[in-house]
Amino acid sequence: MWLGSCRDSLLGCCPVGPMTEFALPRTPPFRALLWFSRATAALGRSVGAERDRWVLWLPVAIGAGVASYFALPVEPPLWAGASILVLVAAVGLRARGAAVVCAVAFSAGALGFSAAQVRTALVTAPVLAREIGPVAVTGRAVEVELRPADRRITLDHLTIATVAAADTPARVRVTVRARGGDTVVPGDQIQLRAVLTPPPRPAAPGGFDFSRQAWFERLGGVGYAVNAPVLTAPHAARWQDGLSALRHSLSLRIRAAIPGQAGALAAALMTGDRGGIADSEWQAMRDSGLAHLVSISGLHFGLVAAILFFVVRAVLAAIEPVALSFPVKKWAATAALAGSFGYLLLAGFNAPTERSFLMLALVLLGVLLDRRALSMHAVAWAAAAILLFAPDLLLGPSFQMSFAAVIALIAFYETFGDRLAAWRRQFGVVGRAALYVGGVGLTTLVASVATTPFALFHFDRVTTFGIAANLIAVPLTGVWIMPLAVAAFALMPFGLEQLALVPMGWGTAWVLDVARVVAAWPGAAISLPAMPVAGLALIGTGGLWLCLWQQRWRWAGAAAVVLGLATLGTVRAPDVLISDDGGYLAVRAADGGLRASSTRANFTVDEWLTADGLTRAKPWPKAGAVSDDGMLRCDGVGCTYRAQGRIVALARSREALVQDCRHADVVVATVSVFVPCAAPVVVDRLDLWRDGAFAVWLGGETPRAVSVDDRRGRRPWVLPRGDWE
Repeated sequence: MWLGSCRDSLLGCCPVGPMTEFALPRTPPFRALLWFSRATAALGRSVGAERDRWVLWLPVAIGAGVASYFALPVEPPLWAGASILVLVAAVGLRARGAAVVCAVAFSAGALGFSAAQVRTALVTAPVLAREIGPVAVTGRAVEVELRPADRRITLDHLTIATVAAADTPARVRVTVRARGGDTVVPGDQIQLRAVLTPPPRPAAPGGFDFSRQAWFERLGGVGYAVNAPVLTAPHAARWQDGLSALRHSLSLRIRAAIPGQAGALAAALMTGDRGGIADSEWQAMRDSGLAHLVSISGLHFGLVAAILFFVVRAVLAAIEPVALSFPVKKWAATAALAGSFGYLLLAGFNAPTERSFLMLALVLLGVLLDRRALSMHAVAWAAAAILLFAPDLLLGPSFQMSFAAVIALIAFYETFGDRLAAWRRQFGVVGRAALYVGGVGLTTLVASVATTPFALFHFDRVTTFGIAANLIAVPLTGVWIMPLAVAAFALMPFGLEQLALVPMGWGTAWVLDVARVVAAWPGAAISLPAMPVAGLALIGTGGLWLCLWQQRWRWAGAAAVVLGLATLGTVRAPDVLISDDGGYLAVRAADGGLRASSTRANFTVDEWLTADGLTRAKPWPKAGAVSDDGMLRCDGVGCTYRAQGRIVALARSREALVQDCRHADVVVATVSVFVPCAAPVVVDRLDLWRDGAFAVWLGGETPRAVSVDDRRGRRPWVLPRGDWE
C-alpha cells in the first residue's frame, strides 16, 4: 500500500496525504524527482488537452526531416530514408500510448527525409564543369524575363558546341542585351553564341548557395550572349510554352498601357513577371517594408477570390429566378475557385502562390460542402503538400516568410478574433473604418514581427517603418489596384484592357511613391550581421510552439525565440576573406569594418558586406602605402596584415612567398604555392580553385581557415573537387 501511494503521488494521480508525507523522505534528490514527476504530469495534461492540434505538427515533423537531409555533410544512400520510414512505421504498429504519437512524428520526419532524397534524384541533370565559350548554343526558350536593361532567357532542349550530349545541361540561363532579346517569346527555338559557366558557388562559407538552387531548377549553366539570338524554328505547341507565351504577351500589353516602373509593378502583380522592376525600386520596396506586395501571395489571391465571389454572387442574386432556385453562393465560390486557379497559372508555381492557392481552395471547398474551413489546418495541409512535392523550397526565404506570416496571423486572430469582432459590432461606419485602418496596422505589425527573423537570416536587413508604408499601400492595393486588375483581365479578350489598366497604373505609381518616401526616412532599413542557422532553428521552433498550441504553456516558446535572437551575439565575423578566383580580398579593419581590395560595385564584395551588416567597404592601400589604421601595408608583390597578434601575408607573386612562409602565421596566395611553407595556415590558388572562397579567423590558439566546400560538404550540387579549370 505504501509503495502504491508513493507511486501515485509521484505521477500526480492523487494528492500527497499526511501518511505519505510522513513516509516519504525529504532529501533534495527526492524533491527534485517529485518536482520532475509533477511537471511531467502537468505537461501530459496540457498535451492531452490539445489533442485536436496534434495534427498541426505533422508538417513540422516533415520539415524537420527535410532539414536534416539538407544538413548532412555527405549524400546518404537513396535507400536510407525509406528504410528509416519502414523501420519506424513497423515499430509504431506495435507501440501503445505515447509511443504511437512518437512513432507517427518520426515517421513524418522520415517521410520528409525520403521526399528530399527522391526530389534530389529526380532533378539530377548534368552541370557544366568549367567556363566555356563563346560557343554556339541552340535551344528552346522556356522563360523570358523582361528586365530593364536586358533580357534573361532560360533555354532547354539544348545543343552546345564542344559539349557532348551526355554532358549537356538540361537548362541554361543566358542574359541577352535588351534589343537582341525583344523578339524572343517562350516556345521559340533559337540559336546564339554565349559564354557559359557553372552556377556560381557561395561568395563566402555559409553564404547563399545558388548552385544548390540551380540544381533543383535543373539549371546546369549560366552566362551571357555575345550576339543577338536567331530564330531557328517556329513557336512550339506545348501547353507549358503556350502558358509562358501568354504570360509574356500579357506582360507586354500591361507595360504598353502603363509606361515606366508603374507598369513593371502592375505586370508583377498580374502575371508574376517581376523582371522589369528596377533595382532602385526593388531596394525602396524592401527598405519600406512593401516588398511583400510584389510577391503574389495570400493577399493577392484573397483579393482576387473575394472580388470574383462577391461580384458573381451579387449579379446572380440580382436575378430573382436564379437567386430563388439555385445555390448562388456555391456558384460564386466555384467562379472564385476557377478564377484563382487561372491566376495561379499566370503567376507561376512557387511557394507563396502554391500555399496561397491551396489554402484558398480549402476555404472555397468548405463553402461548396457547407463546412467551415479550419484555417490553421488548411495551412498545415498546404505546408505538408509543398514539402512532400518540392522539399527544397523549405530552404528559401519565400517559403519561410510566407508561412511564418500566415501562421502568426491566424494564431493572433484565433486568440483575439472574437474580441475584435465584438468591437466591430459596437461601432458605426466611421468607427468601422477606423477599425479597418487599425486592423491593417495590426496585421502588418504581426506579420512583420513573424517574418523579421527570416528576413534577417536571409537578407541581413530589417525595416523599421513598414507599418506606416503598409497603412497606405495595403488599402490602396485592396480597394483600387487589385479590383482594376481583375477588371483588366476581364476586358483583355475584347481589347479594352486600357480602360482598367490606366487607372490601375495610377495606383501602382502611388505605391512606388510611398515606397520611395518611406525608404528615404533616416533609419528605414537597418543592416545587421548574419544570423547563425542555430538561431533561426530556435526562433522557428519557438514561434511554432507559440502559434500552434493554444493553452498557456504555449508561452514557453518565447524562451526559444529569445535564445535564437541571442545567438546574434555569438557570431564572430572572419578576419580575412578571399574570393574563389583570388580576385578579391578583404580584411577586418580596426573599427570592425571591412577593407576590400576593390570598392567598386561587384557581387562578391557586396555579399561580404551584406553578411557583415555593412553598406560600404573601406579603401585598400596602394602599393607602398599603409592603411589609416596601420593594420595593412602593401608593396608591389603583396600586402601584410597584422591583427590579434598574428601576421597574415597576402601574396600576389611567387617572389614574396619565401619570406612570407618564414614569418607569417597565415599565407594567402593568389598564385600556387609549390615551395615548402612553414606557416600554420596556407591558402593558395589551387585551394581556391578546388574548394571555393575562404574565410580566415585569427583568434584562438591557432588561426583557422574554412572554405565554401568545407561548409557545403559532398552533395550532388557540389562539383567534385578538381573539376574546375
